[in-house]
Amino acid sequence: MKNSLIALALAAALPFTASAAENLSYNYAEADYAKTDVDGIKADGWGVKGSYGFLPNFHAFGEYSRQEVDHTNIKVDQWKVGAGYNVEIAPSTDFVARVAYQKFDRKHGLDFNGYSAEAGIRTAFGAHAEVYGLVGYEDYSKKHGVDIDGQWYGRLGGQVKLNQNWGLNGELKMNRHGDKEYTVGPRFSW
Repeated sequence: MKNSLIALALAAALPFTASAAENLSYNYAEADYAKTDVDGIKADGWGVKGSYGFLPNFHAFGEYSRQEVDHTNIKVDQWKVGAGYNVEIAPSTDFVARVAYQKFDRKHGLDFNGYSAEAGIRTAFGAHAEVYGLVGYEDYSKKHGVDIDGQWYGRLGGQVKLNQNWGLNGELKMNRHGDKEYTVGPRFSW
């Protein structure tokens, strides 16, 4: 009787688990080294990222980074929180669409609130590697008389999976002006 109840509870929970293509997980935590190059101004620091899959085909995510501009004491915090939709389009490939609220905060200076939206694909190459590519648009609100124009960007990334839970993830985000953001670090997936 007890085994029947456990089996029934597991069967009832199946429709509420996140659905993803084979070898792709939307449940992870990641720590990063972060580097930015915008109009020749360079900064570097650290960051964290996380994602949690809920309901079939949906995930929530968040990102935070703190970087210091080279040769200055200026620190910049950036964070983003949002939700995404993922659907399997091939046995090891997902289509992914995400929207987020984000903030750019230069400590003791200008700060901006904005949003981003992006879409693309994630593909696993067996149990040991994955790549992803997304195209997105981000815009920040006008503040303190300064307006940051909205812009299109591309994000390319990949992960080498050391085992079922641990991997090394790297990512490049670049816009048409040549501005670049890099992150690299360990990822724990479950």
